[in-house]
Amino acid sequence: MKRRNALKAGASALLSAASVGFSNIRSSSQARADLMKRVRPSDAAWPKPEQWKALADSLEGTLEDCVRPVDVIMAQHGDALDDAARAELQNPFLIQDFSGGTQSAGWLDGWVAQPSAHVVIPRSAQDISKAITFAHEHALRLVVKGGAHSYLGQSNAPDSLMIWTRDLKGLTIHDGFVPQGCGGKIAPHPAVSVASGEKFVSLYDFVIRQHGRYVQGGGCTSVGVGGHLQTGGFGSYSKYGGMTCASLLEAEIVTADGQIRVVNECQNPDLFWAIKGGGAGWGITTRVTLATHELPALLGFMVHGIKARDEDTFRTLTAKFLGFARENLINPTWGEQASFTSDNVLSIQMSFQGLDEKQAAAVWQPFLAWVAERKADYAVADPLRFIVTPARHWWDFEHRKAHYPETIRIDIRSGKETGRFWWNGNTSEVGIFLTGYESLWLPQRLLEESGATALTDALVNASRRYVTTLHFNKGLGGATQARREEARKTAVHPSAIDAFALVIIAGGQIGKFPGIKGEDPEYSAGRTDAQNISTAFAEFRRIAPEAGSYSSEMSYHEPDWQKSAWGENYGRLLEIKNKYDPDGFFTGHHQVGSEFWDAGGFERL
Repeated sequence: MKRRNALKAGASALLSAASVGFSNIRSSSQARADLMKRVRPSDAAWPKPEQWKALADSLEGTLEDCVRPVDVIMAQHGDALDDAARAELQNPFLIQDFSGGTQSAGWLDGWVAQPSAHVVIPRSAQDISKAITFAHEHALRLVVKGGAHSYLGQSNAPDSLMIWTRDLKGLTIHDGFVPQGCGGKIAPHPAVSVASGEKFVSLYDFVIRQHGRYVQGGGCTSVGVGGHLQTGGFGSYSKYGGMTCASLLEAEIVTADGQIRVVNECQNPDLFWAIKGGGAGWGITTRVTLATHELPALLGFMVHGIKARDEDTFRTLTAKFLGFARENLINPTWGEQASFTSDNVLSIQMSFQGLDEKQAAAVWQPFLAWVAERKADYAVADPLRFIVTPARHWWDFEHRKAHYPETIRIDIRSGKETGRFWWNGNTSEVGIFLTGYESLWLPQRLLEESGATALTDALVNASRRYVTTLHFNKGLGGATQARREEARKTAVHPSAIDAFALVIIAGGQIGKFPGIKGEDPEYSAGRTDAQNISTAFAEFRRIAPEAGSYSSEMSYHEPDWQKSAWGENYGRLLEIKNKYDPDGFFTGHHQVGSEFWDAGGFERL
């Protein structure tokens, strides 16, 4: 409580000084009122129809009512969720094509997906500026939606005005990009400029398939570029390519005062630092420019599962795997994950770059030989498989469809393919009602022999309660020095840079939609899950109490989220927040400065 009060006191002083900057938008008396409360459609101050029409007429884009996909799709299927309707609701691209669509259906005792009152779909930064000015003039709650992958529901708020970046499109390749105002200060770098409405499926096709370069982005193809990098950004090959936010060279962003700013190391460097991993509460990015790198010759993936006879042999297997990982997997070649389950299965799903199948198999040979020698203790739960392709074909839709159709799901509308796909393994994340989600950056010291016993015990003990997964690509321990140094210039929790992996323990109920008759989540079972996840996660808090959590993959109910998400960086982030957004105009759950607002973002505390 002392820390919270200190933060409030510091912010109040900053707010008093900074609020003067909004006199061009509204009167000072109105500004003071707006600092305290946003209006809802039921309030007398809600804009009149003619005012909404005036906004719509001023836009190059459109102003629409907000629509939820579940409502539309149920209506098309006789007001029922039959198998065909459920299949549509597990298509992430279809969900994203509805203004009120969110990747998750909600979070137990947290948030529930609900549509905004209206949505602005801008075609330009100028449209966004006009919408921001309108929201200020009428004291509206504002939310911003890109790909709507936020587990924490940050792009969701009923009774709000949404700005949806869907129609901001465009991709430009650069042989040698120099940020604006940085001539003679920063050397040209190969790069790509991306409008914030683009998804990674398009970015990868453009940069990797068409231009033969590597760009760091998210693992899910349906993730929106604009929001992804602001929380950090990891993908399957992040130990090679680093964090997405660390590769940011420049961004165009519309801030809370309606100004369109170009930010980089030479212009607004404080805001530039903040959007590199400091969350999404800084403004609305319209364009970002990301550094590109040399494309490896090959990209690959391996799958294998090993079942131990009992808990004791599972503990031995876990210890052996951690020793193998320490020597062979914590480097720029490898990424992705290994899971530990209550039925004593080690499930391995690892990505790799720069190796052919024979070379990749050779890396694993000593570990697999050790397992094979102990037939009484271990059995194959999932046969060993490798997929290796020329890197330019990894995200190549036609190549995937022809050679590895079992690895993808295809976005099909009216019987026609759209050219978009998502990984088969991501389907279970679409339309999920979350019951719990915890993460922690695991320091490399836990892999050393003096700490490996504690890590082994934590993994096995946690897995008794819930599936526990090590994400080796999330965490830059073992990455190249260049990628680690880039990451140190971001706002992400410092413990991410030295972490060999991010441990994630998460669960939910697929295809459950709160408020839909007969489709509500099973709340009692959900709370049991939540308790098991919390108990399992405590095993890692115990052995790494100093470590932080990934801000976009942490608990909705984390009480000390400022420290968990950003650690020592939070104080600086809060100062920058109150410089560029003194009214807390851009607010959302677990965003910088949100501690000064109620849970809905409508009233200042």
